[in-house]
Amino acid sequence: MLKSTYRIILICLSLFTSMGYAQVSTIQNIQGRNIQSLNGKWNYIIDPYENGYYDYRHQPFDQTKTGTGGFFDDREQKDKSELIEYSFNGSPQMNVPGDWNSQAEKLELYEGTVWLRKKFDAKPEKGKKYFIYFGAVNYEAHVYLNGKKLGVHKGGFTPFQFDVTNKLKIGENSVVVKVDNTRKPDEIPTTNTDWWNYGGITRDVYLAEFPDHFISDYKLQLVKGNNNLINFSLRLADATAGQEITLSIPELKLEKKYKTDGEGKIDDEFTWNNLSLWSPENPKLYEANIKSDKENINDKIGFRTIEAKGDSILLNNKSVFLRGISLHDENPLIAGRLRSKGDMRMMLQWAKDMNCNYVRLAHYPHNEDMIRLADEMGLMVWAEVPVYWTINWTNPATYANAKQQLTDLILRDKNRASVVIWSVGNETPLSDARLSFMSNLVETARSLDDARLIAAALEVHREGNTMVLNDPLGEKIDLVSFNEYAGWYFGGVPSEITKIDFNIKYNKPVVISEFGGDALAGFHADENTRWSEEYQEALYKNQITMLSKIKSLRGITPWILTDFRSPRRQHPIYQNFWNRKGLISETGEKKKAYFVLKNFYNQMQEKYK
Repeated sequence: MLKSTYRIILICLSLFTSMGYAQVSTIQNIQGRNIQSLNGKWNYIIDPYENGYYDYRHQPFDQTKTGTGGFFDDREQKDKSELIEYSFNGSPQMNVPGDWNSQAEKLELYEGTVWLRKKFDAKPEKGKKYFIYFGAVNYEAHVYLNGKKLGVHKGGFTPFQFDVTNKLKIGENSVVVKVDNTRKPDEIPTTNTDWWNYGGITRDVYLAEFPDHFISDYKLQLVKGNNNLINFSLRLADATAGQEITLSIPELKLEKKYKTDGEGKIDDEFTWNNLSLWSPENPKLYEANIKSDKENINDKIGFRTIEAKGDSILLNNKSVFLRGISLHDENPLIAGRLRSKGDMRMMLQWAKDMNCNYVRLAHYPHNEDMIRLADEMGLMVWAEVPVYWTINWTNPATYANAKQQLTDLILRDKNRASVVIWSVGNETPLSDARLSFMSNLVETARSLDDARLIAAALEVHREGNTMVLNDPLGEKIDLVSFNEYAGWYFGGVPSEITKIDFNIKYNKPVVISEFGGDALAGFHADENTRWSEEYQEALYKNQITMLSKIKSLRGITPWILTDFRSPRRQHPIYQNFWNRKGLISETGEKKKAYFVLKNFYNQMQEKYK
């Protein structure tokens, strides 16, 4: 039965690809290409009834015989008798990249459709290829250029692009994007989440120019378990044989020349003995260059290995303890998504100040710049897709969407040394359908990248004073990684949780992907008073005592670095639409539990020297 279900899923994935949801496979290292930024001020129209998309019979304008009549036409009145009931030129503007919730007061809680329009000049040349690239749009994006539909993309946190080679005009062009962040039960994520549903074009937009036969994808990393065997693979956007490619790393005096095979690919392994390996203590990045007769691509690459052996995690063949913290893609000090590298660097530096060597970027793919900064700053990364809570496990289209988001994440970040774990989901309830869904995602991740660990944030159940982990997905993944909230959602007051023991089925490294409790910064009381800093402080002290019983404990990422906004958190005194589990408040104040965790990490650093 389940095999039949997944045959249907594969058929659906094919249909999903053919119905305009498709894109050219994510282009590696878009920042290293010839790009024109389309960031800046975009005009926008709020459209809760989707008048700009449907006619009065609720038929999409872009599917009518004329294919016109919607806001995507970007029309301007040329005759005084002409009826046009919208105007981008007369509409307000917002910053792109940026979410709309933080840029207009009346949009703070808005979920629905907003149209965004940008005019830009272009000078397309013959013999070149052009793509419009979006770093992320939340959630469903319908993209139009000069009134013609380019396609649709679903997924709020992964990049996509459309080929506009034959659609660009010399001179002024108009790109219009219909963005809809409505939560729906069959989507990834589903309707129920615990973070703010920021809508909009939240990451960079580029017009990218390429030669014909351009390099679409490449990978440069160490082979799993071998500290001097390098794998280099490359793929052209088309199956062009005989394309000359040169790989060079000047600092290593490394230069290798290749020719693409009949499928436009290169796949090679070679030994190099004098590598300085990337680690949090030594975040070494090499300037790498990949060159053809028409392209010259530069990247910064770190070389390291990561694997699980027995109950240990080995970084460059040395046992390591993951001193981590979880993060959302949100600036607590200024409403909205992280806006710049400065915002991102601030968040990662706060983690390093607590002596972290590792961060969990929850619960969705974060900005590519965040991963590159982690490379530079020396922080290992858990990267995740938003298969979160109660996904529709039996809908083939939902699986196809999840698989595409996971694929896009891995293709985008596979050259980043900081990424040591791909996570396929968070707190998903047990069922046969869910096990098949998640197992297939694990297989997808392994097929795309076998040089990293695969994980998921599992759940435990409680039997008396014992936490039991026997999720069958644990057989498939590399870590016993799970969330537990003893002392907050169950387990009594903080002093009582040290009585709890663990029954873990699998002999694998244990990583606690979440624990914690809320505290309102500045609210002080005794350690049994909920919402006080003292309660959170005691919870962390006793959690550390409790978790230290686990002999195979090899890492933790408590929930969470900073307070963050959530519509689920409604207590008017202590929450006010904020999840208060942060160790740092929305004003940047360190709570008492922050220092408990930092002290523990200082001890673990000494232990694992």
